[in-house]
Amino acid sequence: MGININQPKRELAILVGVATPKIRPHVATEHLEELQRLAKTAGAEVVQTFLQRVQSYNTATLIGEGKVEEIKTALETHEAGLVIFDEDLSGSQVRNLEECLPGIKVLDRTGIILDIFAKQAVTAESRLMVEVAQLQYMVPRLTHAWTHLSRQAGGHGIGMCGPGESQLETDRRIISTRIQELKKKLKKIEGARERQADRREDIFQVAIVGYTNAGKSTLTNRLTGANVYVEDKLFATLDSTMRKLHVGEGQYILLSDTVGFIRKLPHHLVDTFKSTLGVASHAHCILEVVDSTASDYKEHLEVTHNVLDGLIDKETPRLLVFNKAESADENRRTELLENYPNAFQVSAKENIGMESLLERLITEKNLWKAQRQEEKKAILQQPEGWVAQTIA
Repeated sequence: MGININQPKRELAILVGVATPKIRPHVATEHLEELQRLAKTAGAEVVQTFLQRVQSYNTATLIGEGKVEEIKTALETHEAGLVIFDEDLSGSQVRNLEECLPGIKVLDRTGIILDIFAKQAVTAESRLMVEVAQLQYMVPRLTHAWTHLSRQAGGHGIGMCGPGESQLETDRRIISTRIQELKKKLKKIEGARERQADRREDIFQVAIVGYTNAGKSTLTNRLTGANVYVEDKLFATLDSTMRKLHVGEGQYILLSDTVGFIRKLPHHLVDTFKSTLGVASHAHCILEVVDSTASDYKEHLEVTHNVLDGLIDKETPRLLVFNKAESADENRRTELLENYPNAFQVSAKENIGMESLLERLITEKNLWKAQRQEEKKAILQQPEGWVAQTIA
């Protein structure tokens, strides 16, 4: 499925976006720009982009027949072999498009993200999660894989159930069984993580969250002096990493850098990767990192909040950090100051504003420590039987 991202030569790709009454042209354009970065991360070279305005999606090909012909001509002109759509495609839409564009691979946004995930997964857990997501993505598209067999069967009437249909059902059962096996393995890993989290309950923990490529790993490196992998591309890392931030003799804060978020992810993909955000649910403070140079930073914030809702306790302190301040112009910095007066404007890369952020983290740690001491004192002041019952 998708791009062979191990090829030394980049595949030539054409991107297709759709503007609808709900998705205005300027928003669709921003989404296409992000799709271009995804394509680049996956190893493709974008040679042309198309944006079509429609009142509603075409059930057969998502876009109109005329636009499909334009894309076909562009593919021939550029000698490209890949088309990537910014919207998710159904199995029948992929089949129809590949019939209209013979010899061309057709991917959607989820497909390209899964290609990137498959390349970036390092730990056993992230590899399991990627496989689950790939299999769930594959199931509704199995019809396409076996159409040649169903056509050989000659039809769908009584007595005409050929090998295509039986193979399709067999494959669905195999995939379903495999998904259940993988989820059991993930459940065990999640249980082990929960036990590790219980052992860290007396350590002040901060989770760094935010949109992909906002600079979370760079921020972690700057604060801790660690050497977390950093690269200027989307989803440079998939796995959560933990580092110690030393704040005095024998004192430290545990920082967790989590997987980045991105817009327009289907629910099953979000649910699959939510387990990597388990560290955030155990955190005593959240650092929400935003790229201050992004034109659509407000949408980045919205995406982050949507993912975190229901995962993070509402009482958990959240610190908003606008990163990459060295690249933001004066108008943007003024805008952020006016709209988010309590936020931090920093540059993890150039070490700007980091002292103030560190001081605030130490303050939050001290407040948490004082609260913990009060809670323990309150327990000890209860009747002896009550304490024993509580501990038990």
